[in-house]
Amino acid sequence: MSKPLGYYTSYTPGEDTLLASLQEEYGATFEKMTLREKLVILTALASHMGCQLEGDCRAEIFAIAKQITEHLTISDQAGIMEAIISQIRWGQNAEPVHHS
Repeated sequence: MSKPLGYYTSYTPGEDTLLASLQEEYGATFEKMTLREKLVILTALASHMGCQLEGDCRAEIFAIAKQITEHLTISDQAGIMEAIISQIRWGQNAEPVHHS
């Protein structure tokens, strides 16, 4: 995260919120967290958000995820995460197109 937490969230300096507490404890760019710790938080958030949604996940998606982790570089994996996060954040969540 190269920009401060407030750039990505509703955090405003001077507030007494969880976001303020997180920034105070771990830095404005979470620089006091390790990469592993950031990934644990990302995993927990993704799991929590996914559980809030209705419906099932297609089996092929699990196979694709396995292929991604086995065959792509860490850099490409991070790029896919960034792309998906951007799509989730900015509403590019259309139903999948099924080609016949």
